[in-house]
Amino acid sequence: MPQAAKSLFNALRWAEGALLALLLSSMIGLGATQVLLRNFFDSGLYWGDSAVRVMVLWVAMLGAMVASRNDEHIRIDLANRLLPAELRPLLQRFVNFFTFSVLIVFAWYSFRFVQYEYEDGMIAFANVPAWLCEAIMPFGAAVMACRYALHTIWPKQQDAT
Repeated sequence: MPQAAKSLFNALRWAEGALLALLLSSMIGLGATQVLLRNFFDSGLYWGDSAVRVMVLWVAMLGAMVASRNDEHIRIDLANRLLPAELRPLLQRFVNFFTFSVLIVFAWYSFRFVQYEYEDGMIAFANVPAWLCEAIMPFGAAVMACRYALHTIWPKQQDAT
């Protein structure tokens, strides 16, 4: 792989991790603030709960994207343990291709969903458009689909134990 491509991939990895850490910290901080404001001041941020829900979606999708980098998603690998060692790479390619296929479908339909939200002009919270909050779904699914297409071609070797 050329050095420029490695640098780009490393920058993207860093950006994913940094955004995930920032969102998780913000989500925890905003949630704690809401609890404190409600319990001690009988108030709260009217948009706080909605913002936390959106942040949960973003943290989930970014976390899935990070897990897909090295094919580290949760898996049920009973077949991998029972099959002879020579068939495991073929099974891994099939599983990766199936995952890629599901992600392509998810990316398409979530893109359509976000498109409808954009056309409807829905607001998520505090004048933030709903489509902007939901845009992580097709983007994240597309990124993961690309990664699983690459994992299909070059599967990570899975341990049988």
